[in-house]
Amino acid sequence: MTDTAHAPTPPPSEGRAAHPDHLGHVIFITASAAMGGFLFGYDSSVINGAVEAIRDRYDIGSATLAQVIAIALIGCAIGAATAGRIADRIGRIRCMQISAALFTVSAVGSALPFALWDLAFWRIIGGFAIGMASVIGPAYIAEVAPAAYRGRLGSFQQAAIVIGIAISQLVNYGILQLADGDQRGEIGGLEAWQWMLGVMVVPALLYGLLSFAIPESPRFLISVGKTDRAKEVLAEVEGKGVDLDHRVAEIDRAMRSEHKSTFKDLLAPGSRFRLLPIVWVGIGLSVFQQLVGINVAFYYSSTLWQSVGIDPSSSFFYSFTTSIINIIGTVIAMVLVDRVGRKPLALVGSVGMAIALAFEAWAFSADLVDGKLPETQGVVALVAAHVFVLFFALSWGVVVWVFLGEMFPNRIRAAALGVAASAQWIANWAITASFPSLSDWNLSGTYIIYTVFAVLSIPFVLRYVKETKGKSLEEMG
Repeated sequence: MTDTAHAPTPPPSEGRAAHPDHLGHVIFITASAAMGGFLFGYDSSVINGAVEAIRDRYDIGSATLAQVIAIALIGCAIGAATAGRIADRIGRIRCMQISAALFTVSAVGSALPFALWDLAFWRIIGGFAIGMASVIGPAYIAEVAPAAYRGRLGSFQQAAIVIGIAISQLVNYGILQLADGDQRGEIGGLEAWQWMLGVMVVPALLYGLLSFAIPESPRFLISVGKTDRAKEVLAEVEGKGVDLDHRVAEIDRAMRSEHKSTFKDLLAPGSRFRLLPIVWVGIGLSVFQQLVGINVAFYYSSTLWQSVGIDPSSSFFYSFTTSIINIIGTVIAMVLVDRVGRKPLALVGSVGMAIALAFEAWAFSADLVDGKLPETQGVVALVAAHVFVLFFALSWGVVVWVFLGEMFPNRIRAAALGVAASAQWIANWAITASFPSLSDWNLSGTYIIYTVFAVLSIPFVLRYVKETKGKSLEEMG
């Protein structure tokens, strides 16, 4: 996700590469910052293992359950909307430390709730930390990475997110095994699902510790007048052969010349309410990314498989294998996005997702036999679910963020990104909050809805989305 109008933007340096002696240090710095992405993925997905246990523990229906699961997204939206301003006031590193502290508190509170209401409260706190991490990580990496490596180092954030998702599912599966396959089984005085939510304390503390081992962004240091320290950091990441005085002047000049975009800049000339067409395209990309139902695979997959007769242990295992497929797809996208372009990947992904979702809808239309899908439909559902995640990961999961970072003119980029990200959080919330009730209504029908959105994304990309591969940000307007 990204911040609203005041997200930190990368410095303008082009063509400089870190000296080989410094590259290892730069990778360490980048990986440390990307731990926020790992926690983003972990926290977003860990709830998957606790859904049915929470339903049973508090004896709640699908609508209430959905709100407890989706309420974290409210915190996400607030965190993303405020992180940029906080980072500009107190620095990127302090923001990371606040985020790590909130992750830690949220993990402990979620593992030891007194009642449903405070579980929901801790979910909001965790969501706020997600929102902050989703903004600060990419911004910090962009500001410390040498230009020649910025694209590859920037991809650490997305890689960390999908690894976090996979690790959370692996941990959930391991805990379930210790609890003899019972999500409410007791381990050391706590139920299995409580351990699932509480284990996040470990990576949260690691994130906090790593934040003390990496330097503040040179951009922030220059903005608060600490130019000597900024030179030291630039020497760390770019090498001592760089003209540090020139680099500091270059960054300072770029910051002074930046246009602080606002919502008014997004309006069409002469209009008080009508957004520019390019802003609508960004909103469309964000919304389609969510309306194909991808987060169902990460928030509810264990519940989904159990609802069609797969035992809890196997359902957790399939959630983990889906996460591995997500990593593979993300790696494919990272390799291909600069080679084949953003638009072709998006189209391939849309077609693949539509076909896979259609097969899932067909499989779930079968009548259950002894509480299970018939064997053929069961196999089709499992294979199609993995194919769906693969095509999403190698396309829309990555290229939407690449598009949003490149497609807007400089003068409106920050504000337009904020609006597009807000649309994405809202669409994410809509899918997350509606799935339990929709699946109670008609699981096959729910997947038909997701299929329709995948199909509609094809003409949307063909007609309205322009390729940004090989174009400088200045060429965007």
